[in-house]
Amino acid sequence: MSKLKLSVAVGPYDRTRALVDGSVEIDGVEAICMTLPPEEIFFRAFRQEAFDICECSLSSFTVKTALGNSPYVGVPAFVSRMFRHTSIYVRTDRIKKPEDLKGKRVGVPEYQLTANVWARAILEEDHGVKPSDVIWVRGGIEDADRPEKITLNLPKNVRLEDAPEGKTISALLDEGAIDGFIAPRPPAGAAMRNPNIGWLFADPTAAAKDYYARTRIFPIMHLVGIRHALVEQHPWLPAAVLKGFEESKVKALELLFDTSATKVTMPFVEEQLKAARALMGDDFWTYGLEPNRKTLETFLRHHHAQGLSSRLVTPDELFHPSTHETFKI
Repeated sequence: MSKLKLSVAVGPYDRTRALVDGSVEIDGVEAICMTLPPEEIFFRAFRQEAFDICECSLSSFTVKTALGNSPYVGVPAFVSRMFRHTSIYVRTDRIKKPEDLKGKRVGVPEYQLTANVWARAILEEDHGVKPSDVIWVRGGIEDADRPEKITLNLPKNVRLEDAPEGKTISALLDEGAIDGFIAPRPPAGAAMRNPNIGWLFADPTAAAKDYYARTRIFPIMHLVGIRHALVEQHPWLPAAVLKGFEESKVKALELLFDTSATKVTMPFVEEQLKAARALMGDDFWTYGLEPNRKTLETFLRHHHAQGLSSRLVTPDELFHPSTHETFKI
């Protein structure tokens, strides 16, 4: 039987590299791999169904799952995870603590971005700042014409307005027209050179470690999706995709653990790796449904409460049944 020739679009991560370079294969698949920035993958996936297998925004995927019209079937390979305490920037000349954001204007590139859902969850659960307490201003980080990928129907008490025409939220933060900025990427241009702009949390790493110690949650950003029509034709495919992504991640970790010569162009990798394992365990970047159920339930609860999903989605609904459990020897 010939292999399926399928397009695969993912970010250029160490954990996907073995799939991209072909040293790990997806059973039954001849992969045509593309490494692209997440914004491009998500836009083309949800607007055009451009890829057979691709990295998907957890938030956008949840919106579509709640509506019952997702073009992709989920696989619990979480190729992007990140503590989002580093995603919240503020005017430090007027915002001194999270509670100061109440009644203030905060820029977002898209309201429904996964990073923003997690950041709002942190602000609400740990600091009592609800989404309805803030005036949200939507605009691009670098390009003023960036659109919202997904049509939103937000609660009436959530105030979301567009940035002035031709203005980015980076420029608005620099000018002082907004008080804060939440996004997966930092502010662009002059904003990062402004001495009155900085992280909301002075030590975001310490804040993130404290968050994990209290909650045992390592926030999930992205999962993997397979075009719905392909899964209907080939029901074996989701389990094969999960296996391939898991094997690719294992190879990446093996290289990372080999500290004879660091594989990352960054000092103190060995020390950071030791600290991560001490806090989070040896398997600190887990794939699969059950090890991540609590993290997913927390995200889905906030996603619905923030008015992004039309109903409360369960973790099981996000993924093909064949990926709910895997074989063991």
